[in-house]
Amino acid sequence: MVNRTVTKRELYQKIAKLSGQPQAVSREVVQLFLDQVIEELAEGNRLELRNFGVFDSRIQPAHKARNPRTNEVVYVDSKAVVTFKVGKKMDEEAQKRLNRRE
Repeated sequence: MVNRTVTKRELYQKIAKLSGQPQAVSREVVQLFLDQVIEELAEGNRLELRNFGVFDSRIQPAHKARNPRTNEVVYVDSKAVVTFKVGKKMDEEAQKRLNRRE
C-alpha cells in the first residue's frame, strides 16, 4: 500500500469537519500553530508534544565533503537542522499498522 501526501489544506478541512468550525477558523488555527512551531525552533527551543514526538533544532557544523561525480573535495557551510524523535503513542500506532501489513 502506498501512502499518500496530505496537504495543509486537507488537514484544516478535516479539522473543520471534525470540530464543526468554519474552514477559515481551522485554517487560521493550523497556520498559527505551524508559525509558532517555526518560531520556537528558530529560537533554538526544543518542542515536546506528548505522545506525538519531540522537535529539536541544532547547528550542523561546517565540514568537508566529496562530490561523488568528480571526487572533488567541497566545503559545506554550517547550517541549522531540525530533528524529530517520534513519541511513544505515535510509535505504537505505527507498529500496529506495520503488523497489519504483514
